[in-house]
Amino acid sequence: MKGYRFTYVLIFFSAFVFGQSEGLFDKGVAAYNDGKYSEAIGYYEDVIKSGVHSEAVYFNLGNCYYKLNQTAPSIYYYEKALLLDPDDAEIENNLAFAKQMILDSIEELPQTGLARLSQNISNVMTYEQWGMGSIIFIFLAVFSFILYYFLSYSNYKRVALISSMVSVLLGILFFAFAYSGQQSYFSDQPAIVFAEEITVRSEPNRRSEPVFELHEGTKVQVLDQLEDWHKIQLVNGQEGWLQVTDIRLLKDF
Repeated sequence: MKGYRFTYVLIFFSAFVFGQSEGLFDKGVAAYNDGKYSEAIGYYEDVIKSGVHSEAVYFNLGNCYYKLNQTAPSIYYYEKALLLDPDDAEIENNLAFAKQMILDSIEELPQTGLARLSQNISNVMTYEQWGMGSIIFIFLAVFSFILYYFLSYSNYKRVALISSMVSVLLGILFFAFAYSGQQSYFSDQPAIVFAEEITVRSEPNRRSEPVFELHEGTKVQVLDQLEDWHKIQLVNGQEGWLQVTDIRLLKDF
């Protein structure tokens, strides 16, 4: 289990709000260092209520709940921190420790080689960055095409035409990854099970057939909602329905 975060996050709010949040963050750090984990949680929750969402706050909340041996909240806040900073090795490490408290052991379905390659390439940048790259290449294509018309020498014209065609192809490729990444981001609705033990059912009602059991801390993917029921899917492909109150969505910033 690795350390506690003392770094501050730049908050683009008013100076008053920033000062308040910074003060609460400091109090949370002090309470944690004194072993007052519940008190620290209160300060960090007040930071969040003020409208501040940062990986440092969520990471420290995860640490507090981990110290209190509360499985679901610790995993929940580590996962939220990881959403804001996916490349942070320290968050991943602490999340791995917290996951050892989960009772459910679910094996992820293997991806095909092509799907894994496509996902790895897509994850190199965010969908916004892929989109920006697409725009840049389209501008380059237009610029190169204009040069093609105005240049006199055939060699230069050939280079300009080839540059235009390559830029168009790269623009289309970047757009495809941007679109795919955007669709994936908005369809991705992860959640953490907070109920100590729940029965996942085949239909959205208590009279339907039980499908499988889940325990606190398990991560699920929300596919649909019908009134106070969520349709969820596990990483092994199993699906079923559980009540909205049994889980907490991660992307509720």
